[in-house]
Amino acid sequence: MPIRLFHNPRCSKSRQALALLREHGVEPEVIEYLKQPPTGAEIEKLLELLGMEPRQLMRRGEAAYKELGLDDPALTRAALIDAMAEHPILIERPIATDGERAVLGRPPEKVLELL
Repeated sequence: MPIRLFHNPRCSKSRQALALLREHGVEPEVIEYLKQPPTGAEIEKLLELLGMEPRQLMRRGEAAYKELGLDDPALTRAALIDAMAEHPILIERPIATDGERAVLGRPPEKVLELL
């Protein structure tokens, strides 16, 4: 499976990760996740590959995080994943995956671990 990059072109880290992959001869499948949000099942799979819990993949500084009350410890894993699927701005970026592994590109050089 080719490398897929969940990308936000307005994010400098995401742009750096894409540039690094291209510099290493890899043209990833670019998914502008704000335009094409991942499904709950796709987010669940990414979390599994990343070895993360939902809040670890959430941008907690986003206004939507506070507005939706996502800091409530009573919220279930499914509720948090649903929130990310409905409000993809909440998903930390960039995420690169080859289908068997995934990395959060923070710092952007982490995406090179998939090569």
